[in-house]
Amino acid sequence: MTSTSATAHSEPPEPLWQPDQDRIASAAVTRFQAWAAERHGAPANGGYPALHRWSIEHLDTFWQAVTEWFDIRFSTPYARVLGDRAMPGARWFPGATLNYAEHALRAADERPDAPALLHVDETHEPAPVTWSELRRQVAALADQLRVIGVRPGDRVSGYLPNIPQAVTALLATAAVGGVWTSCAPDFGARSVLDRFQQVEPVVLFTVDGYRYGGKEHDRRDTVAELRRELPTLRAVVHIPLLGTEAPEGALEWDAVTSGTATPAYEQVPFEHPLWILYSSGTTGLPKAIVQSQGGILVEHFKQLGLHCDLGPDDVFFWYTSTGWMMWNFLVSGLLTGTTVVLYDGSPGHPSTDAQWRVAERTRATLFGTSAAYVMACLKAGVHPSRDHDLSRIKCVATTGSPLPPDGFRWLHDEFAENGADLWIASVSGGTDVCSCFAGAVPTLPVHIGELQAPCLGTDLQAWDPHGKPLVGEVGELVVTNPMPSMPIRFWNDPDGSRYHGSYFDTYPGVWRHGDWITLTDHGSVVIHGRSDSTLNRQGVRMGSADIYEAVERLPEIRESLVIGLEEPDGGYWMPLFVHLAEGATLDDALIDRVKRTIRAELSPRHVPDEIIEVPAVPHTLTGKRIEVPVKRLLQGTPLDKAVNPGSVDNVDLLRFYEDLARQRAQKRAG
Repeated sequence: MTSTSATAHSEPPEPLWQPDQDRIASAAVTRFQAWAAERHGAPANGGYPALHRWSIEHLDTFWQAVTEWFDIRFSTPYARVLGDRAMPGARWFPGATLNYAEHALRAADERPDAPALLHVDETHEPAPVTWSELRRQVAALADQLRVIGVRPGDRVSGYLPNIPQAVTALLATAAVGGVWTSCAPDFGARSVLDRFQQVEPVVLFTVDGYRYGGKEHDRRDTVAELRRELPTLRAVVHIPLLGTEAPEGALEWDAVTSGTATPAYEQVPFEHPLWILYSSGTTGLPKAIVQSQGGILVEHFKQLGLHCDLGPDDVFFWYTSTGWMMWNFLVSGLLTGTTVVLYDGSPGHPSTDAQWRVAERTRATLFGTSAAYVMACLKAGVHPSRDHDLSRIKCVATTGSPLPPDGFRWLHDEFAENGADLWIASVSGGTDVCSCFAGAVPTLPVHIGELQAPCLGTDLQAWDPHGKPLVGEVGELVVTNPMPSMPIRFWNDPDGSRYHGSYFDTYPGVWRHGDWITLTDHGSVVIHGRSDSTLNRQGVRMGSADIYEAVERLPEIRESLVIGLEEPDGGYWMPLFVHLAEGATLDDALIDRVKRTIRAELSPRHVPDEIIEVPAVPHTLTGKRIEVPVKRLLQGTPLDKAVNPGSVDNVDLLRFYEDLARQRAQKRAG
């Protein structure tokens, strides 16, 4: 198995990349370790592995050290770091009060005229918003929210693309103690209402439309429907992205942000809600996941300041939309004084290399994207480092799905050809914690197909079904100690049963995330795909990601989807669905090549029973392949019960699987 071959070695394999001594010495995590050794008894030697071990064995001391290192301002001091460590229900920094927005805008004091935001649309021309201007707009808008009557705990919603107004609205909401929630404007009305109706917002920020792929998309009818179906709204704020007039009764963006109010930040308890994120909602109403002001603040300082090594000299670009947790994570780049790039447009317009062009134009130092985009560039013959000046990029980070080994090699070779020393960080976490469980460490080597290490303060383990920790073997991703950014609750889950059932049913008191992972004997992590759509042939568990990596290396295969199905007669059927590249044909020769590739790179057990061509692979609105609903459809579950149609990018693609299930059932009956 290519991506886990490292686990068979007693000695770690040769790394793809190794940080030089200068990079290790200058990394914030190195300086933090030396400081924490002096002040808090952290190990001075042993590098990152020793620091990680200390961070989970001395959880309270570690998180106290994080708050001191990043100078987190508690307006009321905390009684202790961890009041209750039970999961769910851990209580962090009880008694403390603070404000997220106040910390996000601190750099306005030191660097008022430097850019806080760089806004880029499909013209790829960056437009800066300075720190002082961002702080002025946030103060003015927060003042207006108070006038409207927004009080701490009230929900404020955004139907917005990735534009500076969205950041201003989030920060103004946090400043008054409101609870932010957002959807991207490519979500249809039903998808938005499935989310917003649960949380009953009092304000809606909305655009009249958006631009994508060189076209304008008018959303005024959708906005009108949202206004009709959200009876709790007290105000609607219109942002005329396409230049249209504000609808009747709506406030104009310019009017609510033109003031010069003094910044005022509501000091709220550490566990006060900051925002509500949503699960993909493929099999029912999306879960409304509530995370706290304090929990996100300390987790994101750690993740962005130590793991991503960001500071005031950096420019942080991650391709995302406001409907995905990575947007919230991106905005938190402001905490470290970093300039944040907001790209509003298609990832591949006018050509596949669009994201690299944005990185060049903004002088990005950390460039984040999806594994799928990296593989699309590889297949399209894009040469990022040759064709663009990417000399400022220190790190390319990927998430959304595991980055296949070929993606690691391609990125490394493309940059190395031009003399660049590129750190590749494949990271994995989730909406559930709005952070990473494992991923970027600037001081560790990078091995092909592997995430560098578990993150600080994250007690990440791989468990077998009996709760026994595994090394070098595939197991369930679990977290055995609380993290500050774990949800404080789900919205509309009064007894906590939905929250408990989502993570704590399998192993009581331990967070089970729903991914298969391997912790290697040299400390890295391999992600194999979702455990709830696991392939289990002859009692051996296999990850779908390993199959995708092997199959999608073939130029004829654009994308694939593998499903494992327990049959009524006790058998097991494992079809592979393939979306072919233009001009390719699924003939006997290609079928044979796919099977031979899987057998050679993985094992005979991984070879599918059938290879079936599909018009395209269905995804969630945030771009993840839909495996579980397809499995349910193939088991005969009706479409309306197998999937929430509003969570799928193209629901018509699912009818293919529904028809296939019907045909197979008829064949069995006949």
